[in-house]
Amino acid sequence: MATRDREQLVRIPMDADIHEGALIVPPGAKGLVLFAHGSGSGRHSPRNRYVASVLNQAGLGTLLFDLLTDEEELDRSNVFDIELLARRLVDVTAWLRRQPDLAGLPVGYFGASTGAGAALWAASGAGVEIGAVVSRGGRPDLASPHLAEVTAPTLLIVGGNDDIVVDLNRQAQAQLRCESRLVVIPGATHLFEEPGTLQAAAEAARNWFANHLAATPPRVG
Repeated sequence: MATRDREQLVRIPMDADIHEGALIVPPGAKGLVLFAHGSGSGRHSPRNRYVASVLNQAGLGTLLFDLLTDEEELDRSNVFDIELLARRLVDVTAWLRRQPDLAGLPVGYFGASTGAGAALWAASGAGVEIGAVVSRGGRPDLASPHLAEVTAPTLLIVGGNDDIVVDLNRQAQAQLRCESRLVVIPGATHLFEEPGTLQAAAEAARNWFANHLAATPPRVG
């Protein structure tokens, strides 16, 4: 698979289905960030595509994909099956590391809403080797049984006006044993729709990934 600084459609086998993803890898990329979307969202989410563009401009690759098929999303129990979503995120990570042009890149996870729970659950697994995790408006509490096992540096970004989620993130951070930071974006609600708030969240994510993935030794073999 050739890596180019433009979007490529990739097809990733998971369970009995093929899941499509949008891959961008800038020349000389320092790492690759996998996006785990929240309920009701997907790889076409304008918010996550915006965040991905900010990461791309900083020399980070991105892979946006759907963990559930359209049919699976019709069953709301799947949307909140964090164990299933985490397992599929691990499967995508394994697929990524089988691609010759991408295998050596340090990997980070970016999770939004319920996707943040899946990202942290996946990052807690032995042998997954994740360089950094960022949660935006996330529900890290959904991975509560596994938070103490996460070793990747973790950034929790929440909106200052998203009161319940701010509290859930504070409680989750207290359970983490890895390097962590909680960033509260003033004036932002859950979807970061207020002027300038999504940009602030994206820049915080960019800085976290740039600092931590650059410090992650490349994979060999």
